[in-house]
Amino acid sequence: MAARAHGSVYFPPPARIARHAHDLWFSGPVRHAFLTSAAVDDILPSLGRLTAGFLLAAVAGIALGIAIGRSRRAYALCNPVLQFARAVPPPALVPVFVVVFAFGTPMQIASIAFSAVWPVLINTAAGALNTDPLRLDVAAVLRLNGAERLWFLVLPSALPRIFAGLRLSLSLSLILMVFSELLPGTANGIGFTLTDAQSRSDLLTVWAALVLLGVLGYLLNTALLAVEGRLLNSGKAR
Repeated sequence: MAARAHGSVYFPPPARIARHAHDLWFSGPVRHAFLTSAAVDDILPSLGRLTAGFLLAAVAGIALGIAIGRSRRAYALCNPVLQFARAVPPPALVPVFVVVFAFGTPMQIASIAFSAVWPVLINTAAGALNTDPLRLDVAAVLRLNGAERLWFLVLPSALPRIFAGLRLSLSLSLILMVFSELLPGTANGIGFTLTDAQSRSDLLTVWAALVLLGVLGYLLNTALLAVEGRLLNSGKAR
């Protein structure tokens, strides 16, 4: 109501933003799932980079976190290094990734994965470290091997902390995806569309891209929460 009453070009009404987003990205033919050619150029590449970077961060973070969290000595030695690496701002690492990978998709995925791995790794290590000692003693009495202890004790104990790290990593991956697409050498993606629209003073597309990012973040977080609830509830049932 305020946007309609004011009539400012800088703050278009939400309904107008929604119509523009629909016309721009979701008014395609049914056989293409209503996606337009602009959606294929803008949304799908961004989702591909986000998914690849997040999955790499999740797999590496969980694997290394479990390995570090199994030993209190290893955790004590590695924790200061992990905290230092986590504190380094992701934009500060861009020159390093440009030198190693040059501009392009590999650099973007690497920057997302490297910066998003720390919440998963640190939370997983803390969760594995806090496995109930009584359960470990019972496992020793039952003569469970290392793989069985990992699968039946350590992972279920660390699962809540793992998903807490994954949620942080997911939001960070979305932010880093947009940031990586603002860099030179990018020719597609939501971040590129945002920058291009800003350079052309196309404020309606700028708002539409911002709304799209918010919707994507909400949907991805909801999906992750559903997976978390399913796994944790099934673990309690067992």
